[in-house]
Amino acid sequence: MTLLFDKELCHQPLKEEIYDALHRQIIAGKYKPGTWLRQEEIASQMDVSMTPVREALDLLVSSGLAERVPYRGVRVREISVKDMVDAYGLRLILEALTTREAALHITPEKILSLEKILAEMKKQVKLNQMTQERQLSRDFHAVIAEASGNDLLNKLYAIVANTFPDWLLYEAVYSKPNLLADSVAQSYKEHAAILNALTQGDAEQSVEKSMEHILDSGKWMKEYLGVPAELLKEKEALATWMMKK
Repeated sequence: MTLLFDKELCHQPLKEEIYDALHRQIIAGKYKPGTWLRQEEIASQMDVSMTPVREALDLLVSSGLAERVPYRGVRVREISVKDMVDAYGLRLILEALTTREAALHITPEKILSLEKILAEMKKQVKLNQMTQERQLSRDFHAVIAEASGNDLLNKLYAIVANTFPDWLLYEAVYSKPNLLADSVAQSYKEHAAILNALTQGDAEQSVEKSMEHILDSGKWMKEYLGVPAELLKEKEALATWMMKK
């Protein structure tokens, strides 16, 4: 498979520039799930050495976008329906837990970090900015997890976040550009509501808004990824039950 990379490489470490370029192409559907990411091919196309490409592939693996197969190499991760549903259920639970803890322990510095991320998110409104928007969204939730003050919870959240198929949802936006304006506006609105609740130190409202945000992803999973609604509802019911305990 021949892949043309754009030349939007900017002032970052080279491995991160390559990672960003690959990331954009995966979200754009240029690399499909199961496609092998060949170091030699990528290095040749981008006119770089093998070392930063290998490091970029390591970043893709750690982010959950790719998987390393022993003695074979690295390929875009194939996510089964079961994987999606399991990650969705865990994400609902952990999102609620981290946000509740953050509402009780968040510092002014973390609030400021979230405000800066949200301000950047507001600027990402074009189709070719979806990679940045996705990363900002991940950063937003990562800061909330950090603000919980619970290191173990933070680590668990990071693992689940990296297996959540949000990049497949972003690919849906690429294939249906008419969804862009509404999806970006809705995402910004949901993140702003979470931040507002955290700023007020309102744990109950923080949990409610964070779960609404993930539930919205569930609707996308059903509509654009074909995940059976009944499987999602099972996880939603379990998460709701646990949060009431």
